[in-house]
Amino acid sequence: MKVTVVGAGPAGLYLAILLRKAGHEVTVLERNAPDATFGWGVVFSEETLGALRDADPATHLEITDSFARWSTVDIRYQGKLLRSRGHTFSAIARKHLLAILQRRARELGTDLRFGVEIEDIDFPDADLIVAADGANSRIRTRDAKHFRPSVAPQGCKYVWFGTDLVLDSFTFSFKETEFGLFQAHAYPFDEHTSTWIVECAEPVWRRAGLDTMTEADSIAFCEKLFADDLAGHKLMSNRSLWLDFPLVRCASWHHGNVVLLGDAAHTAHFSIGSGTKLAMEDAIGLATALARHTDLSAALTEYELDRQPMVERFQQAAGESAAYFGRTATYTSFAPIQFAFNLLTRSGRVSHTNLAQRDPDLIRVLDAWFAQGADQVPGAVAPPPLFAPLRIGDTRLPNRLVVEDTDPVKAAHAGAGLVLAGPVAVTADGRGHADTPVLDSPGDWAAVADKVHESGALLGLRLSHAGARGATRAPADGLDLPLPAAESWPLIAASPIPYAPFAQTPKAMDSADLDRVRQAFADAATHAAAAGVDVIELDLADGHLLAGFLSPLTNRRDDEWTGWAYPLSVIDAVRAAWSGLLSVRLTVTDWTPRGLTLADGIQLASAVHSHGADLIHVRAGQTTAEAKPEFRRGYLTTLSDQVRNQASVPTLVGGYLTTPDEVNTIVAAGRADLCVLSPAPSAVESVVLS
Repeated sequence: MKVTVVGAGPAGLYLAILLRKAGHEVTVLERNAPDATFGWGVVFSEETLGALRDADPATHLEITDSFARWSTVDIRYQGKLLRSRGHTFSAIARKHLLAILQRRARELGTDLRFGVEIEDIDFPDADLIVAADGANSRIRTRDAKHFRPSVAPQGCKYVWFGTDLVLDSFTFSFKETEFGLFQAHAYPFDEHTSTWIVECAEPVWRRAGLDTMTEADSIAFCEKLFADDLAGHKLMSNRSLWLDFPLVRCASWHHGNVVLLGDAAHTAHFSIGSGTKLAMEDAIGLATALARHTDLSAALTEYELDRQPMVERFQQAAGESAAYFGRTATYTSFAPIQFAFNLLTRSGRVSHTNLAQRDPDLIRVLDAWFAQGADQVPGAVAPPPLFAPLRIGDTRLPNRLVVEDTDPVKAAHAGAGLVLAGPVAVTADGRGHADTPVLDSPGDWAAVADKVHESGALLGLRLSHAGARGATRAPADGLDLPLPAAESWPLIAASPIPYAPFAQTPKAMDSADLDRVRQAFADAATHAAAAGVDVIELDLADGHLLAGFLSPLTNRRDDEWTGWAYPLSVIDAVRAAWSGLLSVRLTVTDWTPRGLTLADGIQLASAVHSHGADLIHVRAGQTTAEAKPEFRRGYLTTLSDQVRNQASVPTLVGGYLTTPDEVNTIVAAGRADLCVLSPAPSAVESVVLS
């Protein structure tokens, strides 16, 4: 097979090597000179090295013989140095990597052509055309209607320098200035040089005047900023200009006999160091698929199906990491040990347990610090963060675990510090379905509270009014399925908008409805106090009545109750009737165009807190049936992080968290104060209490 590869970066060259070994005729076309490269060092993981060894032992040997290796991460923050050990990093100069791959490709008979300006990109003689021409791929642009790419800036402004300071660790340095926070990512890649990347948020970049500086002035600014870290050494430029990182995604990676490889198909933010790794693994995946199939279309389909899910997982982790570095200024109140742990666990690929295995000393220090801050005097060994108590106001929760269940007595044996029962409707017309309990007197809840307390847990009640989501069949029969008319009851909402297709259209609440429901919430809080309930949670989430006032999608009133005023008035009324811990279950983004955004949600959380809420239970989506949720493991954690640290309010978060390790990681990193662990309590019992 005749193969034309456009682009002589690591992906294109490595694919040429593998295809020549398989007997294909390969031509590589590159517009730049063979010794031209942009950037400095390239980082590899041990997993990638194993794949390279299996694919071509000769290049693996030469690459690994050239590595700079280290096992520590240094974090320089607020004048302190924190060192984490037990990590594994390997790096090589990008120029040297390319030279190794070029030599090997020539040795195997690849036709390498440099300095070739490619005007015609049809290549009629090629059986397969491989676009390995980078994030700005011309071939991808030409065939955009087939590949359906999206290219968008991700993360902060950044500039990629080298330095003659030879580091012995992966180093992060954070500098607070009058313009805002700057940070450096630095690592060694040979015996003479290290990579030194500087980044900052765009407003900081502009306030510092970097948008108008020359390259030389920019270097001088950064050398002065990081003078203590550089210790007299210089920064070096290789067309080192301030850039936006381009996040590339493509709906399809192949069309006809054209296939995308590496950055032409996808990018992953540099802060997790996986761009070259993913590109070279693409080459292995494509060569393997071509070896398995004689039909080209089948081979390209297999390549895409194999590689795309893996790349998407890395892009998700890279996105979390890039977003973290965009908001590091919100963590500058953290103690150094918590700041370091938050940084090390930013992408979700490293957890409390991972770090305990890699660096047990660091985790012992973290756990002891966390236990002390939680008003718990540790013994010889501090407990994991999950088991640290939490004090909010006058309420002390025995640990950081919350269980939600309609059977709180059964759930109390799961070992959680708080058992959250509900939803409990505050009026009969506020029920979600016929079996939803109504809290119109203390009733049987005093006995329930006593039994929950006997287990050592606190009891919380979620007070709710279903609004437009009311009068449905039980959830076990299907979600949001309306009851037959004969079994239903009239619904009320902020505006007369049905929640879902075929759902009843609710009546827009009038003045009497508003007063009646507000008083019902206050009365329910009084009944909860009389029953001995420890925590009440007001339901301002998931498309229910009070949440319907928060979103422009569902609140289209033109009176004084347009906006957030009515839910805040309900919080005021409940706060006047309830002196205990008050949680608010709050939608912080609708995940729907023209709906409530996260920025709105953070402002809303701050407003809710100022009206007396002690805790925000972070929720997202479900405002309308058309919402496009981003469901995945821990999908609410980043939202909780931003609400907690930008609105300065304690948070509770769920979002399909299934292991104690996730809880330990989230609370120790300051992303939430309490966590809901899934699945049902019976499964939790075996995990937590074993």
